[in-house]
Amino acid sequence: MFARHLNSWVASAILCCVAQANAQDHSPRTALAQMIPYTGLNVSLVASEPLVRQPVAIDFDDRGRLWVIQYLQYPNPEGLQRVQVDRYSRTKYDRIPDPPPFGPKGADRITILEDTNGDGIMDASHDFASGLNLATGFAFGHSGVFVLNVPYLLFYPDRNRDDVPDSNPEVLLSGFGMEDAHSVANSLMFGPDGWLYGCQGSTVSANIRGVEFQQGVWRYHPITKQFELFCEGGGNTWGLDFDSTGELLYSTNYGGHVLLHGVQGGYFVKSFTKHGQLHNPFAYGYFEHAAHENFQGGHVTVGGIVYQADDLSPHLRDKYIAGDLLGHGVNWHEILPTQSTVRTKHGGSLLTSNDSWFAPTDITMGPDGAVYISDWQDARTAHPDPDAQWDRSNGRIYRIASENWNGPQVDLARCSSVELLELQAHRNQWLVRRARQELVRRNELSLNSELIERVIHSVKSSEALESLWTLSSLNGLNTEHLTRLLKSPHTAVRKWAVRLLGDFVVRDSKALTDAIAHQLDEFAETEPSLEVRQQLACTAALLPAAQALPVINANINRDIDFADPRMPLLWWWAIEKHSVVGREEVLKRFVRPSIWKSQLGRHFLMPQLVRRYAAESSVEGLDSILRILHSAQDKVARDELWEPIQLGLADSIQINWKLQSSGNSNRSRLLLMQHALGEEIRKAWLADQENEQLVRLAVTITYEPALQSVRQIAFGPLAKESSRREAMLSLLGQIGDEPSISPALELIASDGSDPSKLAALGILAKSNELKVGLVLLATYMQVSNPSIHSRIREILFSRLEYSQLFLDAVEEKRIDLNAVPIDQVRLMTQLNDPALIARVTKLWGKLAPESPGEVLAEIRRLNNDLRAANGNAQAGQEVFKRHCMVCHQLHGLGRSVGPDLTTSNRQDRDFLLASLVAPSSHIRPEYISLILQTTDGRVRTGLTIVRDTVSIELAIFSENEVRKERIPISAIEQLKESEVSLMPAGIYKQFSPEELRDLFAFLQVSKASANTK
Repeated sequence: MFARHLNSWVASAILCCVAQANAQDHSPRTALAQMIPYTGLNVSLVASEPLVRQPVAIDFDDRGRLWVIQYLQYPNPEGLQRVQVDRYSRTKYDRIPDPPPFGPKGADRITILEDTNGDGIMDASHDFASGLNLATGFAFGHSGVFVLNVPYLLFYPDRNRDDVPDSNPEVLLSGFGMEDAHSVANSLMFGPDGWLYGCQGSTVSANIRGVEFQQGVWRYHPITKQFELFCEGGGNTWGLDFDSTGELLYSTNYGGHVLLHGVQGGYFVKSFTKHGQLHNPFAYGYFEHAAHENFQGGHVTVGGIVYQADDLSPHLRDKYIAGDLLGHGVNWHEILPTQSTVRTKHGGSLLTSNDSWFAPTDITMGPDGAVYISDWQDARTAHPDPDAQWDRSNGRIYRIASENWNGPQVDLARCSSVELLELQAHRNQWLVRRARQELVRRNELSLNSELIERVIHSVKSSEALESLWTLSSLNGLNTEHLTRLLKSPHTAVRKWAVRLLGDFVVRDSKALTDAIAHQLDEFAETEPSLEVRQQLACTAALLPAAQALPVINANINRDIDFADPRMPLLWWWAIEKHSVVGREEVLKRFVRPSIWKSQLGRHFLMPQLVRRYAAESSVEGLDSILRILHSAQDKVARDELWEPIQLGLADSIQINWKLQSSGNSNRSRLLLMQHALGEEIRKAWLADQENEQLVRLAVTITYEPALQSVRQIAFGPLAKESSRREAMLSLLGQIGDEPSISPALELIASDGSDPSKLAALGILAKSNELKVGLVLLATYMQVSNPSIHSRIREILFSRLEYSQLFLDAVEEKRIDLNAVPIDQVRLMTQLNDPALIARVTKLWGKLAPESPGEVLAEIRRLNNDLRAANGNAQAGQEVFKRHCMVCHQLHGLGRSVGPDLTTSNRQDRDFLLASLVAPSSHIRPEYISLILQTTDGRVRTGLTIVRDTVSIELAIFSENEVRKERIPISAIEQLKESEVSLMPAGIYKQFSPEELRDLFAFLQVSKASANTK
């Protein structure tokens, strides 16, 4: 815990230095004067301190008044005591607070701002709710206000619209995580379908009605009271919106990307180092962020909206507008369809602030079609120490509008229902959405017939779609309506008809009659649109197996989605939902000859299903595989199944190890050896001993003839230096083959090739015999290959006894201690043996982080060196190549093992110095290394490359080299995160003052300038 607090203190102290270095006049008038809006637009100040402070969420009500959450309680909830804090700032508290007004009264408030004289500037305010404790989102609807006040979703009724809640709030949902105030549930808004949607950030864990998740998008239906995790994964999301066809787009903090395209039931990339694998271990894949072209600014995108009005500029309609938190501006991006998903492209800057304190937290569109931006306005650009003094005095809201802007004049409550209905065709989406909510508030069911007619007969797709959404929001649809809409000429209407049918099934599993299910099957056989088929796949995961499988099978037989970047996984996720509970329905389709004629079925879905059944670790699962194996038409088809069986077996070992104990992890292997499928594997290997997958599978189930054959290839007298020999050595190392230890020792002591020796070292890595350590040490002192040196050090430093042997040799001057990289020396300290650590310290000195005072002193010293003269960027590029590009990338130069410096805060010299001098004071979550202790006593430290249901692949660094190693989950005894950055702490000490100036000059050049060097 001390190291964590120390790092936090250092980070906070460094941030204070940054704030002082960047201090300037940040009065509202000064800030506004230096802002530059997009061509043809104006920027104006709407509100500022003291009227509004720490704004985190803004929106307009149906009277055109601006509401704001003032997040004054951030970052610590009132009345709770911290029990534990980890390096991600995740905090455990002593209790779960009661909901307002019964729990601790925090400083957060929801405030209504008004412009009483019509000059466009808010001049009056009053609170709708106060005493809130970490309130981050709100939405108007159903005669009240929905509020996110973690851990609760609340509803404040205000039926008489007097801005005073009619009663204490109703608790709708409970269980949102509150471990980290900068990533709690947020961005509450109504979707077009009448559901309430919200985001969940990266460093908190929610558990809502038994659904546990961290990152993703969730939704709640105010009428039916249903809750759903809409999609899992993403970044530290703060902002979501829907485009003109109802597609969900949500923001991210992943550098190089601005958003994710969410789909129902989808699995998306997330911070696996923090949170582990996806909650479905059989997802076997996930979607990445939307690809982005020409990324600009910092890596945090917030408050994104799809601009759907014409008031700014027709050119900006349907563009994605989002805050660039670390770039201190607001950007707009093009959204470009790409098969079943989208990609984005940087379009330009909507607002350049020229103010390092400008920190956009939310963006919304007003009834006037202007864009409104809330500004946190603070010097800090990183997470604060929770105990630091916090400046809560600032906050601004700006408006970006056309030159002929007129203030909003609206009061939708005064509109007749017919007028509200006509607003569904308006070009300003704010009016469309608010009119819909007003109809819902009135429960205007008398319009249902008119709305149905519009959905069916509207020539314009947008009008038909908006009418459908209004019907859905009024809960005025039934399955017959939706089935009829499957014949709509409008693609988006057909897509939403499929989606809403799925919602009916979730509510009532018997909602679809056999007749409707048959119609859906026929529909799936002919539907031409890819976006509709995408929703069919999502909905198929919700239907009962007997209704879902005909829909899935229709698309397998059509075989038109195999090349799409998303569709294969979506169809797999639908099948996986039914693979066990609807086994017979699934197998009925996967033992037919037609499955082998479909690329989608044969080359993607079939391997996934076989892997899933192998992972099931049951007789039923192996029986299922055997049925599929026997349905294969020839040997080529059968051979395609061996690899997924192998992968599934590895999955099952992990699952058994995780749920039972490492001692039971062989259950799946034994089950397979005794099952008829095991005999099939043995016979297949005997008939084809050159088949690589069969060799691996036969060895995995410890079939002795196969093991003997592999040992012969690896060590026999006829063995040749070849890639096959190295592959067999690696295979023996993976399974920990004890009989291979002695020949492996002979091999590394021979005159064999270095690649073979490196492969043989993998076998020895799992041994704890003293003789192995002695041979490794002797080999180390005899060979000169740096890669072999590094690999042997890794093995020796992973065990206490071996480390002691190495230290003996260093103390006896047989090994030069200066030739041993400090980063590898540090591995020995992870063994947590006090006597060993004392010996290491005596030889190499203190390896612990420097004190805060030492860090700040170094930063000041280096700052003096940097101020002494200007650097040469071209010379600095050479310094970067020699020392930095092994891990970092800048403008495409280097490797992306560590953070991409292109999108970092490079113009902030203090930030760069802090990162260089104290790299462990703040490590971005995705670059925190893991320390693994295996069941056989070894220790491994490295950066996570891939973490899936089978294994963890690490990037292990040594002497400007990076080696990858995959470790089975079943072989991991303990796992923890390192508090030390992979970046060496003293790397800057080898730079002369001139080289340091040159390096900083190169780090701070723009892309255009860098390309001219």
